[in-house]
Amino acid sequence: MNLHEYQGKDLLADFGVGIQRGIVANNKSDAVDAAKKLKADTGTSWYVVKAQIHAGGRGKGGGVRLAKNLNELETIADQIIGMQLITPQTPPEGKKVNKVLVAEDVYYPGDSKTKEYYVSVLLNRETGRNMIMYSTEGGMDIEQVAENTPELIFTEEIHPAHGLQSFQARKVAFNLGLSGIAFKGMVKFITALYEAYVGADASLFEINPVLKTSDDKILAVDAKVTLDENALFRHKSFAELRDLSEENPTEVEAREVGLNYVALDGNVGCMVNGAGLAMATMDLIKQSGGSPANFLDVGGTADATRVESAFRLILKDPNVEAILVNIFGGIVRCDRVAQGVVDAYKNMGDAIKVPIIVRLQGTNADIAKKLIDESGLNVLSATAFEEAAKKVKEAL
Repeated sequence: MNLHEYQGKDLLADFGVGIQRGIVANNKSDAVDAAKKLKADTGTSWYVVKAQIHAGGRGKGGGVRLAKNLNELETIADQIIGMQLITPQTPPEGKKVNKVLVAEDVYYPGDSKTKEYYVSVLLNRETGRNMIMYSTEGGMDIEQVAENTPELIFTEEIHPAHGLQSFQARKVAFNLGLSGIAFKGMVKFITALYEAYVGADASLFEINPVLKTSDDKILAVDAKVTLDENALFRHKSFAELRDLSEENPTEVEAREVGLNYVALDGNVGCMVNGAGLAMATMDLIKQSGGSPANFLDVGGTADATRVESAFRLILKDPNVEAILVNIFGGIVRCDRVAQGVVDAYKNMGDAIKVPIIVRLQGTNADIAKKLIDESGLNVLSATAFEEAAKKVKEAL
């Protein structure tokens, strides 16, 4: 589950991580009020207005702008709120901005130069251990740094039994070239950041940039936070942070009816029981000359109601030209699934305008095939993978 920047920063602050302070606003009037409060609390006279969407690269798309007074701030907030922000990480049409974060200016002049760093905490899937990834080259061009100068990206793996050791936090600060107060500040920052990552059951913390201010403070200027949805039962309050307007509406609807659905950009809808079989089915569709339009795992209860819900979700995608139902009858009998498909098809009437290929294998597969073949509906049955692939190809 992704969080907005302001939500991520609030979470970090709860664990003692230094952050660039800010207040979220839903309109230009709220933005002005937020700036006034921010000035009273922090003394800042310049403000950074930051679009709040679930995507990176906002600065490159015009979603992060500096305001040097309240009049500028009101104008900028009015321009950003409601805009379709297009960044390298959004769909081609962009994402609508519904709110902004009004943040303090932390790039103020002082005794030393400001410096941006990159720090993230994530799981190294190859070793099964958490790791800290960091670089001296923080900022908007971090992707180019990773591609062109990978030697500037450092990693520090954390042993799961021991946790982050103090020498590891010091090693990070040393490799970032810090000294004195800034060195101690970075050690504290890394320690608190890792504690937040573990304590919140997160799957990703990406802080870009981490800023060394002109007076040697270490602050998170941005925060990309992804939480592990499987651990939300341990953090009831985190579930309230979900912004459904930032998620695919069909995926939200699927979650509400208990289906695992992920939208893709192909032309063949998939309805499968089991995530592994679903992945294999998507490969099958590719080999047959099509492209999967979705990942959809109906689980072990494929009755008429559940099948109908799955069909309706798949058909919300206008690009779908055919639907492949691939069920292994281990948990649920094939004839029950087949009856569910037939009943759902009849209930939906003329809503189904694309061919449906049903491949059932397992308990009572022969009975299931007979049910479908004798239904009189535009549903094609198959028992072998290759047969299903052939029928998908013919249907396109």
